[in-house]
Amino acid sequence: MLSRLDLKGSPYLFIAPFFLLFGVFGLFPLLYTVWVSFHEWSLIGGNEGFIGLDNYVRLAGDAKFWMALYNTIGIFIVAVVPQLLLALALADVLNRRIKGQSMFRMVLILPYITSIAALAIVFSQLFGSEYGIINQALGYLGIDAVNWRGDKYFSWVAIAVMIDWRWTGYNALIYLAAMQAVPKDVYEAAALDGASRIRQFFQITIPMLRPTIIFTVIISTIGQMQLFTEPAIFDTGGAMQGGTQGQFQTVMMLVFQEAFRYGNYGYGSAIAWVLFLLVVVLGLINVALTSRIRGA
Repeated sequence: MLSRLDLKGSPYLFIAPFFLLFGVFGLFPLLYTVWVSFHEWSLIGGNEGFIGLDNYVRLAGDAKFWMALYNTIGIFIVAVVPQLLLALALADVLNRRIKGQSMFRMVLILPYITSIAALAIVFSQLFGSEYGIINQALGYLGIDAVNWRGDKYFSWVAIAVMIDWRWTGYNALIYLAAMQAVPKDVYEAAALDGASRIRQFFQITIPMLRPTIIFTVIISTIGQMQLFTEPAIFDTGGAMQGGTQGQFQTVMMLVFQEAFRYGNYGYGSAIAWVLFLLVVVLGLINVALTSRIRGA
C-alpha cells in the first residue's frame, strides 16, 4: 500500500511546490485585484467602501485610458510586424552554411540579456531631441531634427526600435530552431527542380514554419499588450505619463501611474482587469485564426 501511494502520490508532491508558490504569489494577488477593483481603495486610507462597477464606468468614459490603449496598439503594430519579418530573414541567413555561425547566434541573444539600465542610457543618447546621435546624423544629411519624445508617432518609432533591438534576435533563434528541423532532402529536391533560394524560402520554409510563426505572433501579442519597460525608460520624467501629453503612455504605464503614483488602487485594478480581458480576447482571435490557417 505504501509503495502504491509512493508511485501515485510522489509526482504530485514533486510538482506541489510550484503550485503552492504560484497560488500564493500569482493566483491570489490576481484574484484579489478583482475585489479591489470593486472598491474605493487608496494607499493611505485602504478600503474606503464598496462602489460596485463605478471604477469600470469611470474607465469607459476616461479619455486617458482610450489614448493609452490607442498608443499600446499603435506601438504594437509598428514594432511587432517588422520585428517578426526581420527575425525570419535573420534566421534564414543563419540557417545557411556561413562562417562564424556560432558567433552570430550568440550576438543575436546578447540584446535580450542586456541590462535595462544600459538600454536606457544607450537609447537616451541615440534619441535625444537636442544632442541625440540620430538627430546629429540627420543634420549632416540636411534633415531637420526630430522631437522623438514630443511627437506621438516618432515616439512610437523610437520605442519600436528599442523593442525590436531587444526581441528580434530572440525570435530569430526560435525560427532558426524550427528551420533546422525541416528535412534537408526537401531543399535538395527543390534545388534539383530549379527552385531558387527565394522560392524555397516562400514555398518551403514559410509553410513548414507556420506553427512556429503563429506561436511567435501569439506570444508577441500578449507581451506587447502588456508593454511597460521600453516606454517607461523612454519617459525621462519618471512619472509614467508617457510624454507631456501622454503621447506614448501605454495601458500598463497608466495602471502603474494610477495605482502607485496617485494611490488609486481600485481604479488601477479595474484598468488591469480590462487589459487582461483584452489580452484574452486577442488570444482567442489568434486561436481562431490559427485553426483556420491550419485547416487551409
